[in-house]
Amino acid sequence: MVELLNLEMAVARQRAKRAELSVKQAKTMLDEDHGVAVSLALCSRIRNGQARAKAARRRLMKIAPTAH
Repeated sequence: MVELLNLEMAVARQRAKRAELSVKQAKTMLDEDHGVAVSLALCSRIRNGQARAKAARRRLMKIAPTAH
């Protein structure tokens, strides 16, 4: 049971980190001059990444409320 909990926590942390990295990369690309269509796509990617990161952090808190 403890191993399963550790595995679930590791997966949730990994999802959060991946989503945060994706947001960071999209923000970096947004700073470059690409054009309106690309900027809109990047804004959408940023919003989706932020939502994924928030959901992953929420799941992590459900698994282990005391571990941040």
